[in-house]
Amino acid sequence: MNSSNKKKKFLKPFLIITAVLISISFLSFKVVSEGLVGDIQEYFPQSYRIVSPELPEQISFAGEDVPLDQFEVKEKLDRELTVGTYWHSAMIFYFKRSNRWFPVIEPILKKNGIPDDFKYISVIESDLTQAVSPAGATGFWQFMKPAALKYGLEVNEFVDERYHVEKATEAACKYLKDSKEKFGTWTLAAASYNMGRYGTDNQLERQKADTYYNLVLSEETTRYVFRALAVKTIMNNPAKYGFHVNAESLYPELNYKIVTVDSEIKHWADFAASNGINYKTLKYFNPWLRDNYLPNKSKKTYEIKIPVGSGTK
Repeated sequence: MNSSNKKKKFLKPFLIITAVLISISFLSFKVVSEGLVGDIQEYFPQSYRIVSPELPEQISFAGEDVPLDQFEVKEKLDRELTVGTYWHSAMIFYFKRSNRWFPVIEPILKKNGIPDDFKYISVIESDLTQAVSPAGATGFWQFMKPAALKYGLEVNEFVDERYHVEKATEAACKYLKDSKEKFGTWTLAAASYNMGRYGTDNQLERQKADTYYNLVLSEETTRYVFRALAVKTIMNNPAKYGFHVNAESLYPELNYKIVTVDSEIKHWADFAASNGINYKTLKYFNPWLRDNYLPNKSKKTYEIKIPVGSGTK
C-alpha cells in the first residue's frame, strides 16, 4: 500500500470522529445557551438590553443651568451619564451609602448656605468612603493636610479630623463659600475644589473665560462637574436608568450617643471596653482617632461616638 492510500485510510476515521465531537459540542452548547437564556429571562424579564441612557432636556448644578445647547457640553454629560449608568457596582454602593451619609451631610450644607447639589461632590470625591488618594487627600471630602489645617481641622498622629464626616463637611463648606465669593459661581467653586483656587484663577485669566463650561482643563477637572451631574441625575431617577435598590438593602443611619473626653486616654481599647464595645467598633464610629492612645496635653474636649443598641437606626 502506497503512502497516499495509507493517509486516506487514516484520515477517514479521524474525520468521522471529529464530526461526531463537533456535533456533540454543538448540542451541548445549545442546551447550555438555552439554559442561560432561561436564567437571563428569569432575572431580566423585561428583555435585557444595552441602550444609550436618555439625557435630560435641561439640567442645573447648584441652581446654575448647564448649557446643553453647546454640543460638546452635551456630549460630556452624555459620557458621564453613560459611565454612571453602566458602572453598576459603584452606583449601587452610592445608593446604599448615601442612605446613611446624606442625612449627615445635607443639614450641614443647608446650615452653611451651600447648595444641596454639593453632596454629590462628596460622592465623586470619595465614593462616600474614608478614602486616601495617592497624593494624600483624605476622607469623604479629600482634604490635603495644608487645606485641612487652614479650614480648622486638627491633623496629627493622634487625631485626623479629615476622617470626621461632620467636621470635614463643615470645612468643605468654608472652602466652597470662599471659592464662590472669589469666582462668582458655584460651578467654578466646584471646579476649584478639584483643581485648587490658584489653578482655577490662572486658567480663567489665561483663557479669558468666565465660566467652567468655556474652559479647557485637565481631563479630571473637565469631567468633574459632569460626573456630579450624572450621579445626581441617576440618583434622582434610579428606575429610569435601570437601578432597582430595595429599601432593605440600603445602609441604615448610625445610632450613637456622645461621650466627651477632655483628658489623656492611655489606651482606646480599654476606653472602648469600659463603654461596652470593642476597639474595632470604636474605630468605625470614630475613624478620626488615629492611634491607640491620646496624650491630650492641652486638655481639649473631644466628642466620642458610642453606638447605641445595634449601632444603627
